[in-house]
Amino acid sequence: MNTKLQLSLKLTAGNGVASSLSRRLLHDGPDTVEELLDRHLVKKDKSVDDEEDELSARRRLTSTRREALSLYRDILRATRFFTWPDSRGVLWRDVLRENARKEFEDARFETDPEIVTRLVIGGRDAVQSALDKLIEKQRQEIEQERSGGDRR
Repeated sequence: MNTKLQLSLKLTAGNGVASSLSRRLLHDGPDTVEELLDRHLVKKDKSVDDEEDELSARRRLTSTRREALSLYRDILRATRFFTWPDSRGVLWRDVLRENARKEFEDARFETDPEIVTRLVIGGRDAVQSALDKLIEKQRQEIEQERSGGDRR
């Protein structure tokens, strides 16, 4: 039993309603509908090979999911540096975040591991190239300021 649940039960031991409420709020439920169905549906017996294949598929899914979430977080972090407005007056940071969100939502239900891997690699490359261009542009501006300051 996790420590939060134990602590909650100790604090509310005298009150049975609060005890059952805290147990319901702190349960470790399934993350997806598939996991929910997987837990509660009666299954036929599987062979060892089927179980190994399923375990392997789950590991790949978890790995690509983790990679995709990591990429999304990296995109959000990288967009902090884009603080100037576009022609409509909207900050580029917000435009880039909206576009990233849209791209991730469009690819949300993609199940082919090869396509997911391509998308993640393409996203990483795009983030890296955008940051490289930003750094180069900032270097150029710093050089211009320094050379302009020497002429005065």
